[in-house]
Parts: sequence; structure tokens; C-alpha cells
Amino acid sequence: QVQLVESGGDWVRPGGSLRLSCAASQTIYSGYAMGWYRQAPGKERVLVATRRAGRDPTYADSVRGRFTISRDNAKNMVYLQMNSLKPEDTAVYFCYVKTDSREYWGQGTRVTVSS
Repeated sequence: QVQLVESGGDWVRPGGSLRLSCAASQTIYSGYAMGWYRQAPGKERVLVATRRAGRDPTYADSVRGRFTISRDNAKNMVYLQMNSLKPEDTAVYFCYVKTDSREYWGQGTRVTVSS
């Protein structure tokens, strides 16, 4: 059973930056996808960014060029650097891991972008 704990969510003004972190409770095989989804109020959960060994990172069109995902496999961590934040980035951000048999999710961290 993998436990994921996110941190780094906060309130920020438009144009600001935040860095989200996700810590896994055990070693995650680098070949498994690990990344971030988000869910805005009243909307479905959608993919933000994902990363796995041997492949280029995947980004949602809405965040490409502004967000950067990175992994530190030695520390069982995944990060999401978010720059040039917009009000439409406001959401709860969830960390996830997809193994061969199932997906694991964190509890989420809230990001609010407003002036």
C-alpha cells in the first residue's frame, strides 16, 4: 500500500509561483507513472502533468510552458513547479502513482490564485 502526501498548496496572486511536493511512503519504480491531477470546484479531476522513466513528461495544454514536473526517485518524491499562475489554476492538486495493478492517490493540496 503506497501512501502519498502532498504539500505546498497556498494562496498566491496571479503571476506568482508555487512548488508542490509529494512524498511517497515507499520506493516507486521509476517506470511507473507518477504525477499530478487537479480538480477545480464543480469540475472533474483532470491530468496536469505526469512523468515516468524513459519518456518525456506529459503536460496538459493549459499548463505547458508554465508548469514543470520533476521526480527524485532516491527520495520517493515528485514535484510540480508552477509559474505564471492564473486564476483558472485554482484547484485541489492531487498526487498519484500508477502501478501495474492499481492507482494510488494523495489527499490533495489546495491552490488558490486570486488577487
